Amino acid sequence: MKIRGAVLYQMGKERPYHKSNPLVIEELELGEPQSGEILVKIHAAGLCHSDLSVIDGNRPRQVPMVLGHEAAGEVVELGTDVRDLEIGDHVVFSFVPVCGHCMPCMTARPALCENGVAANNQGTLLGGGTRLKGKQKEDIYHHMGVSGFAEYTIASRHSVVKVDKTLPYEVAALFGCAIMTGVGAVINTARLMMGQTVLITGMGGVGFAALLGALAGGASKIIVADVNKEKLAQAMALGADHAIDTSEANALEQVKDLTRGGVDVGLEFAGVIPALEFTYNATARGGKTVTAGLPHPSKKMEFAPVKLVAEERTLQGSYLGSCIPARDIPAYIKLYQTGRLPVDKLMTHKLKLNDINEAFERLADGKAIRQIVTFS
Repeated sequence: MKIRGAVLYQMGKERPYHKSNPLVIEELELGEPQSGEILVKIHAAGLCHSDLSVIDGNRPRQVPMVLGHEAAGEVVELGTDVRDLEIGDHVVFSFVPVCGHCMPCMTARPALCENGVAANNQGTLLGGGTRLKGKQKEDIYHHMGVSGFAEYTIASRHSVVKVDKTLPYEVAALFGCAIMTGVGAVINTARLMMGQTVLITGMGGVGFAALLGALAGGASKIIVADVNKEKLAQAMALGADHAIDTSEANALEQVKDLTRGGVDVGLEFAGVIPALEFTYNATARGGKTVTAGLPHPSKKMEFAPVKLVAEERTLQGSYLGSCIPARDIPAYIKLYQTGRLPVDKLMTHKLKLNDINEAFERLADGKAIRQIVTFS
């Protein structure tokens, strides 16, 4: 079938993106779903910093590729062997397909699914190969098994979670990355205990989701840190207790003064080494530093290992929020529906596919939290 999608042909184009146009909106040929796959009509897709990291080259991927990994849509066709979904079901995508039979999957760590990660790195679907063709009949790669910046997509059954049909698509899309990653980092990875103090560094969509997760999880004090004063103000309006500009010379001392030496849980989402170093140094003895940021693979961090031992510190990565998507996405949706996780407050812009380059420039400029492409 013929569809319209946003294709990245070249990484590292110069800003501003609304002039260099790294994403090309064009007609593509989408094949039919194969065994274990589904055809989904995309209704909403979120713009995430991880997409931006592919555009600017900090997260190298196969090109040409249809980007977009945070999306929600409607099942319109089932491949063979898909028996637990029906046409018309609403689904949220998980950007790591879960094969269910590798060792990480069998030990309840699907974010590390070996077959899913391999497919994502190759730009293919879990079952192998691609289902997209360009104008010259060339293969177009899939982004994280999703490719949500398109009118329709084919995905593995193991890349989606069925959700409540009453949930608006633009809200549902947020649960596929921002909420799963941010809230999951707080609840699953850091294992926040009620009454603990929290520092969140990097107030993008995932950082704001972590703020909502820390509020829902009962943190006694939440400190947010960024260089963007507008985002710090927005975080305070959403319930943070203190906001710190990390460009200030005494930023670290401010955190320690507010927490008697450091926070119990430090969370870093900025994706740059100075932010991770700041968060690590602001974590108290015996505390846990969790990072879900994705700096360029060449970037390195130095720290004194003696502190890990003498101060019983933990430095841990969090991918996919350490979530089990089929368990956690419905659970987080239920928290939203009961008013305890107001994720709709993270949406700052809605746009059409043709406006996507302008939207990525807005994201790169720090002027948006979560922007949603709608297909209606």
